[in-house]
Amino acid sequence: MLALAAIFNVSSNLGYLLPAIIGLESMGIPSPGETALVLAAVLASQGKLNIWLVIPIAVLSAIIGDNIGYWLGRKIGREVLAGPGPFYKRRITLIAIGDRFFERHGPKAVFFGRWVAIVRIAAAWLAGINHMRFREFFFWNALGGITWGVTFGLVGYFGGHAAANLITQFGVIAAVVLAVVGVGGLIFLKLREKRKEKRALHEVEIERTELPVLPEPTADDSRRD
Repeated sequence: MLALAAIFNVSSNLGYLLPAIIGLESMGIPSPGETALVLAAVLASQGKLNIWLVIPIAVLSAIIGDNIGYWLGRKIGREVLAGPGPFYKRRITLIAIGDRFFERHGPKAVFFGRWVAIVRIAAAWLAGINHMRFREFFFWNALGGITWGVTFGLVGYFGGHAAANLITQFGVIAAVVLAVVGVGGLIFLKLREKRKEKRALHEVEIERTELPVLPEPTADDSRRD
């Protein structure tokens, strides 16, 4: 990344490509989006870039990239996962679990996912694959992109890399929270499915006990026939 910064240092106009890298990361392409934003902010603090251009470029790149990732996940990702092939039943089960998770925790996953490097690459795709409502996705994604871009941009500008690393810890905490929520949701769904199975079996047993007991046919009955 330092070599990349040296190249961008040659021209201030090229330096504005740094926050644009965030768009690639948001689309699901592994890229150092967070590092690029902080680096651009540091260059702005040195007078080589304008921070009030760096931040809007970063925010727009994040939002546009996430929206592209969302629609790719919705149009292509779900179709691929639900297609025939190995582990078909397992994939269908994961889609069903993801649908329930995003129905309950979609806003939190999209917003906090922006603050976690690994989750940031996949959050938009997962929201699309699991058919999160677009208006809801767009609002929480935009809110996450704006707050994240402004926070890291200003922290990088005033505090440099060291201060930005402290903010990254917030993303770690958010990841832990999301993981706990996700595991808890899976456990809850498993327990609820087991309860439904037990209830269904119990109802079947009750129906069997309530069926009238017919008398066994006798020899006289067979003669009459």
